[in-house]
Amino acid sequence: MGSTADSQTVIATCSFCSKPNTEVGTLIAGLGVFICDLCVDECLAVIADRSAAVSQIGAWDADLTLEDALTYLRPVAEATTRADRSLASWVARARALGATWDQIGEALNCSRQAAWERFSVQE
Repeated sequence: MGSTADSQTVIATCSFCSKPNTEVGTLIAGLGVFICDLCVDECLAVIADRSAAVSQIGAWDADLTLEDALTYLRPVAEATTRADRSLASWVARARALGATWDQIGEALNCSRQAAWERFSVQE
């Protein structure tokens, strides 16, 4: 999904930086996630600077302060809300295609009842 910065309608936001499609040059859609051109550029820079000795992701929160943790609460909550909405739309799509609650529960690694209780209100 591409979008120009001139767009007036917010269609989606970057799953990494939370910028809407109206504030980035291009927003690429994945399976329930989006990444903007700015975050792709940042990822490419990190990959280009990576030394051969670095084989694991470092602990990003090793030096986290209380202020940092509090600052991240809202964006993490917003990302969770976006993920929940995306999951609900995928469940609705599966139901529209004829999936049973047993099938959805199995796909989500939960019981039919748990899947139904969480998502049936949207039908």
